[in-house]
Amino acid sequence: MSDSPDTLNTGPTDAAPDDASARDFGPDPVGRELLPTATPARTRAAVRELVRPRRGLTVAGFATMTTATGVGLLVQPLLGRIVDIVADHRPPGDITLPVVLLVLVALAQGATTALGLSLVSRLGETVLARLRERFVEKALRLPLEQVEKAGAGDLTARVTRDVSVVGEAVRDALPELARSLLAIALTLAAMAALDWRFFLAALIAVPVQASTARWYVRNAVPLYARQRIATGSQQQQLLDTIAGAGTVRAFRLEEEHTERVTRRSSAAVELTLRGVRLVLDFYNRLHIAEYAGLAAVLVTGFLLVRGGSVSIGTATAAALYFHSLFTPVNAALVLLDDAQSATAALARLVGVADQPSPEPEKPEPEKQAHESQPSPRTAKAGGTVTVTGIHHAYEPGRPVLHDVDLTLRAGERVALVGPSGAGKTTLAKLIAGVHRPTAGSVRVTTNGAGESGDGLPVALVTQETHVFAGPLADDLRLARADATDDELRTALTAVSALDWAETLPEGLDTVVGEGGHRLTSAQVQQLALARLVLADPPVAVLDEATAEAGSTGARLLEQAADRAVDGRTALVVAHRLTQAATADRIVVMDGGRIVESGTHDELCAAAGIYASLWEAWSGTRTTADETPTHHRPDTTTLKDH
Repeated sequence: MSDSPDTLNTGPTDAAPDDASARDFGPDPVGRELLPTATPARTRAAVRELVRPRRGLTVAGFATMTTATGVGLLVQPLLGRIVDIVADHRPPGDITLPVVLLVLVALAQGATTALGLSLVSRLGETVLARLRERFVEKALRLPLEQVEKAGAGDLTARVTRDVSVVGEAVRDALPELARSLLAIALTLAAMAALDWRFFLAALIAVPVQASTARWYVRNAVPLYARQRIATGSQQQQLLDTIAGAGTVRAFRLEEEHTERVTRRSSAAVELTLRGVRLVLDFYNRLHIAEYAGLAAVLVTGFLLVRGGSVSIGTATAAALYFHSLFTPVNAALVLLDDAQSATAALARLVGVADQPSPEPEKPEPEKQAHESQPSPRTAKAGGTVTVTGIHHAYEPGRPVLHDVDLTLRAGERVALVGPSGAGKTTLAKLIAGVHRPTAGSVRVTTNGAGESGDGLPVALVTQETHVFAGPLADDLRLARADATDDELRTALTAVSALDWAETLPEGLDTVVGEGGHRLTSAQVQQLALARLVLADPPVAVLDEATAEAGSTGARLLEQAADRAVDGRTALVVAHRLTQAATADRIVVMDGGRIVESGTHDELCAAAGIYASLWEAWSGTRTTADETPTHHRPDTTTLKDH
């Protein structure tokens, strides 16, 4: 089974599994199966798994933060000591020692706080980097049909907004939250050390704060989760509208699509405003807790001083301790807002990162003799592809392929043709392993080792090739990381691309892609074919890989494609019938089924679908008055939409 091939790039499917322009989705997109979101328990477990290998850094960071907070708590007793010195009318010189100690405390606290924040930030950034790696790794391996069902907006929102939210929380919220929680715990302990009654007075604020926190979490968690979904839905609609801008204009659907974007944007804004109102109510409740707690501490101090249990300085220190709690308590509870947003975003990232990776089945050694003699093109080891009883549907009840059986013999070049919507691209992607069939199997059997030896068995090249930003040599080495410069030049020569590559400003070191040297459509496709040569798979699938060249570069790209698949088993989805005419065998599809198979001459003689296509393409079909209708061969295409 060829489940995970070397997909050099991918293109659109035969039948789009979801037409967003035909339906109007609200904030929760009806008809879409969003990518999974992890449960709270699983999210916490994932964080523990990421932190576990860095226990030393974790302990060092929080121990340093604890030390910094503890040192800072010496300020209030020293200030209380100064109050007692003044209240007792002692000599001014007695204040010198407390003042010097205050300076030393400030210096020590500043140094340890800086070190602690640095360690905690390093821990957070390390964990975040690992989470990003896991997310990207799994996102790239998600089955294409799963991404299509969820909509590109869902994955885009996770890659952009959710990663950003978690990143900001790790950089800003995590260190400050750790510092605030430590300050709260140690300050309350210090108040108890002054007098246990101060501690009890301070606890009067806790029920109000605790109930406020519970109320906020109960309302914030679902609100932020809905906000994330609404943002993904908004991005999906924007992507759909922008990607289909030509169709939107052609059918005068501008107002309708603008209204859809407006509705989804309004839904996202409305949820954001609800969040703002929630935060305002949150602060109002906190102010009540602060007033009640400070009043209780001041009254307790007054009673204890009057009763002679504590000095004025001690009561002052207790009041200052409680007042100093305002900042960390408010910070912790405010950061609770960021934490809830980050937790919702983190759950969405973990949901993708936890997805199981499909395990590709390794090709088995050839155990049988070939069904026929291999083609004379077989200079390198090829592979045999056996498709048995394939059925496939992007959506239940809407099959695209029906009971397809096909065998590609080792070294054979097979052209796949048929009218638009016949299922050619879907079959090609099933063979390449981009999709898994709904029923049936695809088996790839290698007959020997190619030049690269241990590469994946199938490589796919489509008409949509991405040029990655960076040196041209690095872009080529995506197919084989250890390729030498000479091997890169050999691959470029094979696809007639070395001449233009060496005329670039810096040759193979020229930066291409985003922000770099712009390549033409034909050059981009030659780059994709050169990657194919470097990857050196036994089986190659070309899905309209020369379609973007236009008339001027069509012949050049066809020749380059011929040389790139030379010696390999090849399935070519032919958009120009010259490619089909020179193939070893032609397979004709119609309505999701294989309806004809044979050589060019055999199918022309059979006077079936292929003969009709060839007649229309070659311009020999005549009208009722016997006047030939000529077509330009280079511009006639047979493309799936």
